Amino acid sequence: MIQRIKIALTGNANVGKSVIFNNLTGLHQHIGNWPGKTVERAEGTLYYKGYTIDVVDLPGIYSP
Repeated sequence: MIQRIKIALTGNANVGKSVIFNNLTGLHQHIGNWPGKTVERAEGTLYYKGYTIDVVDLPGIYSP
């Protein structure tokens, strides 16, 4: 039986969420050294030890 897990990468803007997403999924989300580079969610999948892991890269969160 294959186990399926879904995780979301959330956090402040410009902290490296898309870099982690790219490393986990092998995809190539555009990255930049400025806040607000990711403007819409991206989804990718990785497989690890019998697990199917869906990864969602979300835009950064801004808080005052």
